[in-house]
Amino acid sequence: MITKAGLRLSSVVCDTEVIVIKAPPDDLDLRCGGQPMVELGDATRSGEPVAPFDTGTLIGKRYATDDPPVEVLCTKPGSGSLSIGEVPLPVKSAAPLPSSD
Repeated sequence: MITKAGLRLSSVVCDTEVIVIKAPPDDLDLRCGGQPMVELGDATRSGEPVAPFDTGTLIGKRYATDDPPVEVLCTKPGSGSLSIGEVPLPVKSAAPLPSSD
């Protein structure tokens, strides 16, 4: 699927919804629960998340990777976990604050 910043996607196997913050200019295989995500409103729910993509998503968390450069924001949590193909998409860690010495 061709993705771009601002695109809203939903899972077909759980309640997860995300907004794309950053995406590469080429095709991206973004999945949730092991199944490809679809544009919001196009989802017809069928099936359940499959292991190991069944650990869930958390609302308000950003999921990101550097290769390829992808970042999505979870707007609705669900039981499926995010991945690019078969590679899990980790939660983006917070930037460290400067010391106040």
